[in-house]
Amino acid sequence: MKLVFAGTPEVAVPALDALIASGRHEVAAVVTRPDAPAGRGRRLVASPVAERALEAGIEVLKPAKPRDEDFLARLREIGPDCCPVVAYGALLPKVALDVPAHGWVNLHFSLLPAWRGAAPVQHAVMAGDEITGASTFLIEQGLDSGPVYGTVTEEVRPTDTSGDLLTRLAFAGSGLLLATMDGIEDGSLKAVPQPADGVTLAPKITVEAAQVDWAAPALRVDRVVRGCTPAPGAWTVFRGERLKIIQAAQVPDRTDLAPGELSAAKNNVYVGTGSHAVELLWVQPQGKKPMRGADWARGVRIAPDERLGGGDVG
Repeated sequence: MKLVFAGTPEVAVPALDALIASGRHEVAAVVTRPDAPAGRGRRLVASPVAERALEAGIEVLKPAKPRDEDFLARLREIGPDCCPVVAYGALLPKVALDVPAHGWVNLHFSLLPAWRGAAPVQHAVMAGDEITGASTFLIEQGLDSGPVYGTVTEEVRPTDTSGDLLTRLAFAGSGLLLATMDGIEDGSLKAVPQPADGVTLAPKITVEAAQVDWAAPALRVDRVVRGCTPAPGAWTVFRGERLKIIQAAQVPDRTDLAPGELSAAKNNVYVGTGSHAVELLWVQPQGKKPMRGADWARGVRIAPDERLGGGDVG
């Protein structure tokens, strides 16, 4: 088939690579979000998908909105049979959805109908799911509600961050997306409507939702830290400034600390929760680079009555 691939971040690149390397389908063009400011200089930078497409000599389309007439005219001119999508980042209007004969097929990183929305992997980790996966489905006007072509499952490991899990799903999902394109092309694959039961939503994790509640059980704290890593980043307040919690570990035999209470030793720093303590392995103070929790604790010289959480951020 002739394909126009839509995607933006690094997580979409493995799927694009798989389609380019297949030899069976032609990736005629790539649709991605416009260049965005990045780095300290805030200069405009092309998306990872745009950079990969240019390396491969593929035409790149960067509409401000996918309903722009110039973009739609070029899409019709290319005449794709199908448009595979991975984390494109913009809503597709019906006028665009109607262009390819086989529609737009999305690779979504959950086992639909679970975790429909922008942050399925983060929500899976934060909810304590033991199994998740990826699905390919035909995009409709509803939120991730279209009929499903196929799925692949992936175990959620006890120490997985959302970044770890998303990386594995990006590669497993690339094979699923390619197999879906093959099945659509030869007519062996038909999309099956999603069940009405089991729908859960996965909206974008806000910075506010990533604040650690030290009164929650250690299990919940651990899940929030892992689910919000690398983005948006779990955080708490210390001395009126934001302290990012990059990595923590549960310590079941420490039950002597109140929620938010700190205990620093030479090589460790512990904080109390609603159940047992957690050890702060890696943190990032406001305006500084990531550091080991014990190094941070030595540097700030924690007073006996100081705690994490509460108070306003300066």
